[in-house]
Amino acid sequence: MASNPRPQQQLAVWNDPQAVPYIHIDRVTKKFGDFVAVNNVSLKIYKKELFCLLGGSGCGKTTLLRMLAGFEDPTSGKIFIDGADMTDIPPYERPVNMMFQSYALFPHMTVEQNVAFGLKQDRIAKDEIATRVDDMLKLVRLQQFAKRKPHQLSGGQRQRVALARSLVKRPKLLLLDEPLGALDKKLREHTQFELVNLQEQLGVTFVVVTHDQEEAMTLSSRIGVMNQGEIIQVGTPKDIYEYPNSKFVAEFIGNVNMFEGRLIEDEPDHVRIESADLAGGTIYVDHGVSSAPGAVVAAAIRPEKINISVNPPQQTDNVVQGTVKEIAYMGDMSVYLVQLASKKIVRVTQPNSYRHAEESITWDQTVYLSWHASSPVVLSE
Repeated sequence: MASNPRPQQQLAVWNDPQAVPYIHIDRVTKKFGDFVAVNNVSLKIYKKELFCLLGGSGCGKTTLLRMLAGFEDPTSGKIFIDGADMTDIPPYERPVNMMFQSYALFPHMTVEQNVAFGLKQDRIAKDEIATRVDDMLKLVRLQQFAKRKPHQLSGGQRQRVALARSLVKRPKLLLLDEPLGALDKKLREHTQFELVNLQEQLGVTFVVVTHDQEEAMTLSSRIGVMNQGEIIQVGTPKDIYEYPNSKFVAEFIGNVNMFEGRLIEDEPDHVRIESADLAGGTIYVDHGVSSAPGAVVAAAIRPEKINISVNPPQQTDNVVQGTVKEIAYMGDMSVYLVQLASKKIVRVTQPNSYRHAEESITWDQTVYLSWHASSPVVLSE
């Protein structure tokens, strides 16, 4: 699920304490009656970032986006864009545009008329409108469809029209609410890379709301994971996936095996966890943790970091025996569900690097699972 680093990631401007954020959400809360949709959220987003707000339905991500756009007012807190306090500024006076999940194209207008609509509302000169619309249609590769109407376009083409209409006004900030949700899986994957390339060419700051973990991993320079109105963790896709700060984040992003246990050995350079899931076996981790000896913790191990073999491995730590209960052939990889003696089911994924790779392991076979000491992430909450 990991993605290649964006140029912003390589610069890691957010790690510079002197860097000035382009968007500063300062202790923002939004209540609807007694319901707290967004709870005391503080967040800094930097210029030219492609930032994703990721979370399940009802977590508050769209409410936060709507407050950035000015469609909702915070109950408390402040929102700054480019240093200016936007808290009481109406939507039409903000340097912001928003692209909705439905695309909201005008069915009676052609592609070029849809893209030009906002410029006409702003009373831009006709010659400039024509130039800017033509330039934008070139950028999204829709020139040959300029005279078509939305019903004559594919889902991916309609998505690009909506994007062109949002960008033609040259906003400093573009907000996108589930922008690829209406596309099928293959088209969505293709469009993700188009969106990233377009954002990098234009240098516009993007804030994207999505519930799709893979989409967030592919698109973003950083991700903010939301749950119950709060931002649980902010980090690069690699940080979020490899170093989750809680069980919620570990389980929400991708698949993970969670082994509950107790710290029985706690040294600066390693810890050992006794886990009933391993029927009294232990998990050795090659780095220290902040929990105290005897603390109840969980070791999170991603399925692709577990090796599966029919022969016992050479290592003595981090090895457990089990029985293969299910196998799923996914093309690029195979998924194995292995039941341990404790009845715990462990998910293992292995790449199908060569044909018939999955045939060496079959149902109801006894296998050995093993992992490197650096693979587990120790979580206390």
